[in-house]
Amino acid sequence: PMRWLVALLLLWTASARAAEPVDLALVLVSDVSRSIDDSEFDLQKHGYATAFTDRGVLTAIKAGPIGAIAVQYIEFASSYEVKTVVDWAVIRDDDSARAFAQKLLEAPRSYWGRTAIGSGIAAAVKALAESGFEAQRRVIDVCGDGTNNNGPDVGLVRDEAVENGITINGLAIINDHPVSWTYAHVQPPGGLDKYYRENVAGGVGTFVLVVHDFESFGAAIKRKLINEIADSGTRRRM
Repeated sequence: PMRWLVALLLLWTASARAAEPVDLALVLVSDVSRSIDDSEFDLQKHGYATAFTDRGVLTAIKAGPIGAIAVQYIEFASSYEVKTVVDWAVIRDDDSARAFAQKLLEAPRSYWGRTAIGSGIAAAVKALAESGFEAQRRVIDVCGDGTNNNGPDVGLVRDEAVENGITINGLAIINDHPVSWTYAHVQPPGGLDKYYRENVAGGVGTFVLVVHDFESFGAAIKRKLINEIADSGTRRRM
């Protein structure tokens, strides 16, 4: 019957995709909660888009044993506001990098709610489990400007991810001029980078980068991506 043929075709397609090897499966998890203003939102989107088309990043991708990475982009706010904005894309050359960057830039902002970092990480873990790619390394990058104030305990979600061999890195956007009602959220005791190191980041070779503006964000993204892509076992801390 036709339905069996369709089922077999779907199984074949799934197995064919599962066989596709990549050097790195990377999920970018970006905070779009209400403390992220329009300039910070643009900073995240344009920073990633610019970085993936950077010559140094593309050189690092091509230098890998396989010469390709798989990337997915997720936005989150509160626990029920988590969305895959750009589904898995394989980047191996200029054209595929530009296509990914274009999709990223064209996508509208998803949410404005509270900040459920744990929910964002949980969605990324699920995405990695269901990706179908045979990845040498699995990494989640969390980018945000505040602490977890909604949804599951971020430390527990982080620990489960690390136990499954996933590395979580952090990009802490420092809000230097917070409004009064967000002060404790965006500038916790010891600083947001300390909070990210203790509660968000984890795994082998994990690191947290601090960014204050577009220039430092772009440079940080490029350094981070090159570090993650070029990492072939001799992991180093940035």
